[in-house]
Amino acid sequence: MYPLLLGIGLIALCVYIREKIRACSLKAALIKSFVSLLFIAVGVLGAYRAAAAGRADILCPFVLLGLVMGLLGDVWLDLKYVFPEKDVPFTYAGFCVFGIGHMLYLAGMLLRFWPAGRPMYALLPFLPAALLSAGNALLEKPMRLRYGEFKPVVIAYGFLLFSTVLVSGSLALANGWQVPALNLLFIGGILFALSDLILSGTYFGTGRDRPIDIALNYITYYAAQFLIASALVALAC
Repeated sequence: MYPLLLGIGLIALCVYIREKIRACSLKAALIKSFVSLLFIAVGVLGAYRAAAAGRADILCPFVLLGLVMGLLGDVWLDLKYVFPEKDVPFTYAGFCVFGIGHMLYLAGMLLRFWPAGRPMYALLPFLPAALLSAGNALLEKPMRLRYGEFKPVVIAYGFLLFSTVLVSGSLALANGWQVPALNLLFIGGILFALSDLILSGTYFGTGRDRPIDIALNYITYYAAQFLIASALVALAC
């Protein structure tokens, strides 16, 4: 079932990218929601397998809820193109639900993998995450971006995004890279960050909405979400 879901997801993603490049339409948003539903299905499959194997894990509900937040964000951020007069509220809504998703991922990882006796592995990554987010805001002009009224939410979201990457990497390091679920969360977090960096150019820059930009954004994003969902599959192994 797992390879089948991945295969269907890959095909659906290709269809979505093709439709998205052609036009920002309600049809594209619906296809996107189907692709997102598939990474949730992978997460549900992983949680079910873990429970069936007697390995029910506290990580599962947090990751599943985070994936659901991703689905909501995917739909709302695409609808901003379908209904351009609602651009601002849809953009804020997308930032908010994706931010909540990262908080859920962080909470799940910290509750499940808190390194006993070595709290700095869990706490220290938040400092460079804050610095990276602040640096991203300070480099707005050199990167030829214009955040405008979204700058505060960009900074807050950036902190959560970079925290997900750095905390998962730090916890994976603390466990000697021997926990497959953590390794998948870390790689997924990196791809998530790459996707959002590409997306920031599309949203807040000019001339960065070429077909290659759109394709790279969604390839890295969906690879990230499917890897994060696959972390739950790894729990059952």
